[in-house]
Amino acid sequence: MTKREFLNAVAALNVEEVSEYAVAELEKMDATNEKRKNTPSKKALENAPLVDKIVNEILGEEVLTATDIAAAMEISVQKASALCRKAVAEGRATSQDIKVKGKGTVKGYILA
Repeated sequence: MTKREFLNAVAALNVEEVSEYAVAELEKMDATNEKRKNTPSKKALENAPLVDKIVNEILGEEVLTATDIAAAMEISVQKASALCRKAVAEGRATSQDIKVKGKGTVKGYILA
């Protein structure tokens, strides 16, 4: 049983003081959860300038793979791929499948 389930069960009781306490605790829990959802994490704040650099300086009219972007920024391919996905989620870039000789089909990124 989670804390939320417990407080909902207590709030459903017909004891006025106990129910009021449970409702107040649920409201505090909701406020805390809402604050946590709307606050960017430390990593997200660190990655924001990197996403800006990819969008503003590296991406252009030519389709680039995460490997190309990683080489240009001197970061790992995995991190470059994650930053590109973030740029796509923000609507600042688009992704498309491209064929690379020897690798097959990979994601390519271009300005939106």
